[in-house]
Amino acid sequence: MRHLLPLLALLCGPVHANDYPTAVSAYLALFDRDGDGRIAPQEYVDYLSAGFHAMDANDDGVLEADELPPGSRRVPRSLAAFQADLRAQFRRSDRNHDGFLSARELAQPPG
Repeated sequence: MRHLLPLLALLCGPVHANDYPTAVSAYLALFDRDGDGRIAPQEYVDYLSAGFHAMDANDDGVLEADELPPGSRRVPRSLAAFQADLRAQFRRSDRNHDGFLSARELAQPPG
């Protein structure tokens, strides 16, 4: 899990104040593909995996050092490992253990 947050930062690129919705409900809508007002585990994984796919130039399911931005954390990372970390993060964020993330749970840092 320690490797997930730096990789997410790399995948998301530079963060600017105008890049993200200001309302939690709008942020939830980015993940909520079926519009039911909550985020299923696969919706969470799919949304957060988009940056991985964009960086995986040869589409082999592994981010190699040459596919990562310059920096000290250029360790190869598989999509499977990345998504396993996302699923674990989802479970920690699901505070009420109902198998979904609400807007409130999404807005809180993972537990």
